[in-house]
Amino acid sequence: MVEFIPAAKPIIGDEERAAVDRVLRSGMIAQGPEVAAFEREFAEHFVNGRETAAVNSGTSGQHLGLLAAGVGAGDEVIVPSFTFAATANSVALTGATPVFVDIEPDYFTIAPDAVRAAITPRTKGIMGVHLYGHPYLVDEIDAIAQEHGLAIYEDAAQAHGASWNGRPVGTYGDFAMFSLYPTKNMTSGEGGMVTCGSAEIARNVRVLRNQGMEKQYENEVIGFNARMTDIHAAIGRVQLTKVDAWTAQRQANAAALTAGLAGLAGVQTPKVAEGAVHVYHQYTIRVDAGERDRIRQALNDEHQIGSGVYYPIPNHRLPSLTRFAPGLELPETEKAAAEVLSLPVHPSLAEGDIERIVTAMTAVLGAGA
Repeated sequence: MVEFIPAAKPIIGDEERAAVDRVLRSGMIAQGPEVAAFEREFAEHFVNGRETAAVNSGTSGQHLGLLAAGVGAGDEVIVPSFTFAATANSVALTGATPVFVDIEPDYFTIAPDAVRAAITPRTKGIMGVHLYGHPYLVDEIDAIAQEHGLAIYEDAAQAHGASWNGRPVGTYGDFAMFSLYPTKNMTSGEGGMVTCGSAEIARNVRVLRNQGMEKQYENEVIGFNARMTDIHAAIGRVQLTKVDAWTAQRQANAAALTAGLAGLAGVQTPKVAEGAVHVYHQYTIRVDAGERDRIRQALNDEHQIGSGVYYPIPNHRLPSLTRFAPGLELPETEKAAAEVLSLPVHPSLAEGDIERIVTAMTAVLGAGA
C-alpha cells in the first residue's frame, strides 16, 4: 500500500520528549527559567539578539505587539488581505481598523503601490506579512513608511530564518511576530515570539502578557494571561538546535520540486526575489483556477498526496471582517485565492517523495488536458 504524504508534518523526537520530562520533574511548569532561556536563544538565533518576549500563541504575539506599540481605537493599520485571518484579527482586537490592500503577484506579499494609495491621516502603521516564508518587499515598504512617518509591524509567523539582503526578517519593524504552531518551520507545541525594536515595547509586551504586571500583584494596566509555559519553551529550545538543518532540507526539497515541475503546462512554480532568502514554510504554486480543486482532489484520492490551499477566502471577504471593507475589490488577491496550491515541502519527506509528487502532478494535469 502506498504511504500517504501529508501536506505538513511536525517533527518531534526523543530530545523534545526528554526536555518535557526534565521540566515536569523540576516542578517548575509555568513561565520560568526555560522561557527566559528560550527567549535569549531565539533572539540570538534569528534576530541578531533583538529583545524578545515569548507568548502562548502567534496571534497573542501579534495582538500584544500592536498594543505595546500604541495601536488602538481611531488608528488604521494597512494589511494585506491575502493572509491568515489572525493578521487582521489582531488589528481589530486593539480597536483599530484593518485597511485591506492588494498583493503583488510574484511573491504573494503586500503591494507597495497599494500601500501608498491606502494611506490616510489615520494610518498608524503597515503590517507586512512574510508569506509562505518569503520576505515582503522590505526596501519598498520601509521607504513608504519613512516617507509618511509610519510604523512597520512584521508578521513573520511563517518566516523563521528568512532574510532580505542579508538582514533577518523580524529585525525591521517596531515589533515582529513569529508563530510556533505545530506545522510551522519549528514549534514549541504552541506559542509565539515577539521580537521588539525597543526596550519600551518589549517591556509593554511582557507586562501585557502577565495580567498587566511586572511585579507580582502590582498590576499596572489591564492585561492578559498570554504567558508561555516552561514545558512549551523546553520543546522550542530543542527545536532551535534542529531548525537550520530543517530549513536547508526545505530549500533543497523546493529546488527539486521546481526542477521537476519546470515546463509543466498549467503550473507556475514559486518565484524568489533578488536578495531574498525563502525558507519555504509552504511551497506554493499557481494552477488554473478552474482546475485547482480537481488537481487537489486527484492528488489526494488517486496518488495519496496531501496539499493545502492558503488561503481560499481573502480576509476582506470573510464574514467576520467584511464590515471593514464593504465593496472592496482586490484583483490580485482574488486571483491568488483561486489559483494557489501548496505541495508538501517539509523536511520529513522520504527519499523518492519528491519524484512521487512530480510524477503525480504530471499525471493529474495530463488527465485534465
